[in-house]
Amino acid sequence: MGRSSTKENKTPYQLRREELGYSREKASDILEGIQPERIEKIESRKSLAHPEEILMMSNAYKKPGLCNYYCSNECPIGKEYVPEIKENNLSQIVLEMVASLNKIQGSKDRLIEIASDGKINNDEIQDFILIRENLEKISMTIEALQLWSEQMLHEGRIDRDLYDKFSK
Repeated sequence: MGRSSTKENKTPYQLRREELGYSREKASDILEGIQPERIEKIESRKSLAHPEEILMMSNAYKKPGLCNYYCSNECPIGKEYVPEIKENNLSQIVLEMVASLNKIQGSKDRLIEIASDGKINNDEIQDFILIRENLEKISMTIEALQLWSEQMLHEGRIDRDLYDKFSK
């Protein structure tokens, strides 16, 4: 007997396809070259997706976060180096960014002190790790802002031509 599909065991790929109201056959038509059987295998985790398949899904489903999910959860290299970015609204992202920037503001002199001799001494390790963690939080909020803007572009809530004009 096959397992039934519940929200808890669905991949983000399946959830997004279903949000759009696409059958696997309809998704296959949109995802030129990916057969419905292959989509089922990816969604049921019977087979690992290829990066180009996820990129196609991300574009066709207008969901850039699928790429981050794949990289941070399924790609062997990405699982090691790419953090999963949780989608958030703009105000929450900005508040997190400001909080992180405020935390790091007082640490820049300490970081210069630590780095001045090109090594980290035993009495500097704890401060260095704290500063590095705060910098990682800033990096995560930057990535969240990028993901948010990509999603808004896909949804047409930001004018792509104008965005591209100023981002080049």
